[in-house]
Amino acid sequence: QVQLVDSGGGLVQPGGSLRLSCAASGGTLNYYAIIWFRQALGKERDGLSCISSRDNTYYSDGVRGRFAISRDHTKNTVNLDMNTLKPEDTAAYYCATVRPSYGGFCRMSPRDVGYWGQGTQVTVSS
Repeated sequence: QVQLVDSGGGLVQPGGSLRLSCAASGGTLNYYAIIWFRQALGKERDGLSCISSRDNTYYSDGVRGRFAISRDHTKNTVNLDMNTLKPEDTAAYYCATVRPSYGGFCRMSPRDVGYWGQGTQVTVSS
């Protein structure tokens, strides 16, 4: 069973950058599409970005051009580089695998998730 560990969150000023990482144990991430979600206080969990098993990438409108998802095959991790951060980016961020039944293709809904990371908090504030 794959276990995911999210890391890299913290406090950053508006306009700053952070890199989140999703590390896996118990299996390789290379066969999975990986999604990054975020959930702000009192709001639903939203899909932000996804990388397919073939490393095709997808972004929600709110983060396209500011966030970049990438996969490090040797380290068995998926990273989310977040730039030009805004206060409205403040949220708990979670990585997740897309269920294998989707064949490594991206899906952006929490309903399509197989495994979740524990989450990492990002706070954007001056």
